[in-house]
Amino acid sequence: MPNIKSAIKRVKVNEKKNLRNRMVKSRVKTAVKKYNAVLASDPAAAVKELSAVASTLDKAAAKGIVHKNAVNRKKARLAKALNKATA
Repeated sequence: MPNIKSAIKRVKVNEKKNLRNRMVKSRVKTAVKKYNAVLASDPAAAVKELSAVASTLDKAAAKGIVHKNAVNRKKARLAKALNKATA
């Protein structure tokens, strides 16, 4: 444990940020899993779900938790899977 006041604060701040980042990443993973489950069962309903997943991914990118290019890549792959399932 640090003794210096500023180092103690950095530990506290880092713990808070780490918790927030984990929550957002978990939310993204859950949304993607839910989308994949809907896609497997009913591809027609997955269109609406894709919009929700894209929104969740964009929010994570806006907060700087996931890189914007990684988000765009994930969205493209999800859309590609939807097109493949509906075709």
